[in-house]
Amino acid sequence: MHKKRGYHHGNLRQALVDAALELIEEKGPTGFTLSEAAKQAGVTPAAVYRHFEGREDLIAEAARQGYEIFADVIEYAYQTGQPSALAAFEATGRAYLAFARKYPGHYIAMFESGISVNRNPDLAAVSHRARGVLERAATDLSKHIPAHKRPPASMFSAHIWAMCHGVVELFARNSPGTQSPFPPEDLLESGIGIYLRGLGLIAPDGEGPG
Repeated sequence: MHKKRGYHHGNLRQALVDAALELIEEKGPTGFTLSEAAKQAGVTPAAVYRHFEGREDLIAEAARQGYEIFADVIEYAYQTGQPSALAAFEATGRAYLAFARKYPGHYIAMFESGISVNRNPDLAAVSHRARGVLERAATDLSKHIPAHKRPPASMFSAHIWAMCHGVVELFARNSPGTQSPFPPEDLLESGIGIYLRGLGLIAPDGEGPG
């Protein structure tokens, strides 16, 4: 159990988010009460309602902060792969997996809590920013595909997002009964490779467009 911590009013809101993230990671998004979050943060339950309408509001803020980190991580990965469109695209996939590993509480709040990204304007905006980075990477790479064979960038990025999410959910977050003989990173890299090869973006010898 975490020790109670003293907080000034100014950072009480963040203390409650931090407590919620710990509880989400430990018990899941529906496995704790606002009273437990308050106790973890070392404040009275009444104090929570000065900052959040209820548990879903608290989880939504945890998700918003997660998307902020996620968007920054994905953007950084995209930039480090430049000027190669292929390297930039593959880097964003690896960054997705790394984010899920490093920030499990945020990841659960974002993708497993049932909270809509349209719950509030701030959450919707930062979610859109994160998706935008993936779509930009897909757009860059799609330029190497003849126009008549080119999938919409939003579909392209959605396929990769789904692949990343599936690998995380099934093999990187220890879902019962879904062990893989391959590391999640290898599964994701080979899956993305097969997808890109199918679009003609990677030659059989592994070389691709710059």
